Amino acid sequence: MSSLLKVDNELKTKVDAFRERITAEAEHLVASFFPKKLLELDQFLKEPVLNIKDLKDIHSDINLSVPDPILLKDIHDGLDTQNAKKRKLEECPGEDKVSGTKVFVMPGGMMKCNGKLLDLIERVKPEIRTLIEKCNTVKMWVQLLIPRIEDGNNFGVSIQEETVAELRTVEGEAASYLDQISRYYITRAKLVSKIAKYPHVEDYRRTVTEIDEKEYISLKIIVSELRNQYVTLHDMILKNIEKIKRPRSSNSDALY
Repeated sequence: MSSLLKVDNELKTKVDAFRERITAEAEHLVASFFPKKLLELDQFLKEPVLNIKDLKDIHSDINLSVPDPILLKDIHDGLDTQNAKKRKLEECPGEDKVSGTKVFVMPGGMMKCNGKLLDLIERVKPEIRTLIEKCNTVKMWVQLLIPRIEDGNNFGVSIQEETVAELRTVEGEAASYLDQISRYYITRAKLVSKIAKYPHVEDYRRTVTEIDEKEYISLKIIVSELRNQYVTLHDMILKNIEKIKRPRSSNSDALY
């Protein structure tokens, strides 16, 4: 086989060292890290921050007052005002004409996000990132254990492929959780902008509280799913560890 493809010995040594490092790290993840992490997340789910009974406790005040209504005494006064504006523009042809939608200035210069949800998100995001990274390591380990393609005796190989597919699925789901958090910020920002533009519309204000409550529930579900994924992966790999590490049985065992 070595005559078919020449491989530099130094590079081969480094690649073998990489394989050994991945193997040691992945086996530690499955045997120790996964069960510890699932217990840690299970304890996280029992903390008061994820067991708020009244969702009003997570609401964030939108300090934006409703402006006083504009009273029009006479329709002709409105027409005179419009004519005055028109005359003013005609008298200053050299000035730049700036048009746009007026919005109300935020108190304090900036509308703050929901601080309670922000703190919770900052705790959940590292957990999502950790799951993605650890799944990638274990997936690489299983892929490196897949033997060369041959006819027959491929039941163990199919188990390896199923394990890789499950790890890839978990990676994708975890990545979708990060997208979900980004969409929450974008959606809430658009609603707050609407409130600044139309402060007298109560529905926009109530929608912000609904979005916050929905995100809180989603974050709790995400933590629960992260825990469940650690449980599932740990259980699946342990139950099939023999076939994962030795996908093809030796025929020498059947010889007399």
